[in-house]
Amino acid sequence: MTALSSHAKPSQLSQLPQPAEPGGANALATVLAHAILSGHWASGDTFPRELDLCQHFAASRNRIRNALAALSASGLIERTAGRGTVVRDIVEWHLLDPQMSEWMAGLESPHPQLVREVFAFRLSAEPFVAELAALAATAQDLARIETAFDGMCESADDPARRVEHAEHDVAFHDAIYRASHNLVWRQMGLLLRPSIVALIQHSHHQADSLDDSLARHRRVLEAIRLRQPDAAREATEQVLARTAADLGVDSGGRQLRHPVAFTNE
Repeated sequence: MTALSSHAKPSQLSQLPQPAEPGGANALATVLAHAILSGHWASGDTFPRELDLCQHFAASRNRIRNALAALSASGLIERTAGRGTVVRDIVEWHLLDPQMSEWMAGLESPHPQLVREVFAFRLSAEPFVAELAALAATAQDLARIETAFDGMCESADDPARRVEHAEHDVAFHDAIYRASHNLVWRQMGLLLRPSIVALIQHSHHQADSLDDSLARHRRVLEAIRLRQPDAAREATEQVLARTAADLGVDSGGRQLRHPVAFTNE
């Protein structure tokens, strides 16, 4: 068997699972993309050679090259003649690329920096979007938000339903983006939906109880229903303060009140 490159890390490669659908380059690209997006390799790390990947996955060189081409097109790796393949810096990743969105949707443990960056986007955007929703939401919009919130309440107490709860949570925020009736914000919400899904799922895994989160979401719903934009913004900031505490990330210098527990009155 051919020896691995001196720059490659055999233990990292050996830890990767086999594709769920053997034979296709897309399934192989998904395994490799998930590894990068989860921080399996750090920015600047040398990526395994084609031959090493062929051996580990029992795949043809053509299949490996097609998978690597998909990673390169999405900004995850850079292939340079004479230098080999390296993992690119996270700022170079094409997070709005449709292929990247597909990979993000199935991500269980996102890269810590990716978590921080997606949270920073939510912190900058969602309080303002909630303000717009409080001013523009229709009865149909409110029904969508309420339906999602009801789903969150119904699934909150069962640890086995955490994935379902996260789906309702994402639907809640997606409905608020939609209720803003601003095309640009709506499209941004759709494009980043997989990233937001990964963030919400990760935060739920860190939380012992979802009661406080539900109370905070309820206040967002009520502020939008009562057409109180300032209250909607503040309530959304409190939701994000809870998320920050669960994830162990800071607010990037933005002053958010300490996430003391809320109770329903």
